Amino acid sequence: MAQPRVASLIASSTEIVCALGLGDLLVARSHECDHPAWVKDLPQVTAARVDPGASSAEIDRQVKRQLETSLSVYSVDAAALQALRPDVILTQMQCEVCAVSQRDVDLALGDWPGPRPEVVALSPANLQDVLDDLERVAAALGAPGRGRALAATLRARLDAVAARVAGRPRPRVALLEWLDPLMTAGNWMPELCALAGGDDPFGRPGEHAPYATWEQLVAADPEVIVALPCGFDLDRTQAELTALTSRPGWAGLRAVRAGRVAVCDGNAFFNRPGPRLVESAEALAELFHPDVARFGLEGVAWRRAV
Repeated sequence: MAQPRVASLIASSTEIVCALGLGDLLVARSHECDHPAWVKDLPQVTAARVDPGASSAEIDRQVKRQLETSLSVYSVDAAALQALRPDVILTQMQCEVCAVSQRDVDLALGDWPGPRPEVVALSPANLQDVLDDLERVAAALGAPGRGRALAATLRARLDAVAARVAGRPRPRVALLEWLDPLMTAGNWMPELCALAGGDDPFGRPGEHAPYATWEQLVAADPEVIVALPCGFDLDRTQAELTALTSRPGWAGLRAVRAGRVAVCDGNAFFNRPGPRLVESAEALAELFHPDVARFGLEGVAWRRAV
């Protein structure tokens, strides 16, 4: 049987395919796919309809305008995709704001000539869903054994993180997935926080990131604040931190007084439901319990806010 030609339209599924050792099957990628670095040489068949260089507040306004007019936040180049003749298209139906969705793909396939490719739409709401998706992708690409093996390896590493911090005092943590407006973290992030030895009073496992008010953050007075905006790297997160530091009462927060505010690369790690969620858990463990957890991720996945 011929190997399938694969178009991955979300960054997390591209990372999954490569972690499975099947990167040579990829023929197309999304505009967000950037890991491993070589995938950037693949043809790009998607684009964003919002300006990623705008401020957090402006990006939020642009996204809401797009959704209010029933337009997707992303576009798929149907002609380019058809020319690449994929047998399998990987996408998602977990969040229309975060990445190209199944609806976007369905529109692109509207006048597809000949046999339509198989569409595998991932929908990871929690950590177990992410591990299950590894196996789903592997099965769709004809390598179910690789999926089971990878999922088991990642689960073992997550268990090792939990064992490293077991029994230690759990700091109260605010995980901030967006800074203006303020959003705390949802889906798999509360589980990663718990595995890493932290207590997140805001998020609910399996639920989308909720909005929060500044007054709620101040009332919680967290011992650790972790800024990990979706789609932003370390430098961009640091620049956007002024949305918090300019607020009245910022300097009086316990985490700020103790120097326990961190900025993270949410784009590469925490917000991509793929293999690097393990490194995300390890990074949080370093943040919460630096005396017992060292994984070499400071300066890579996170750094102290300046």
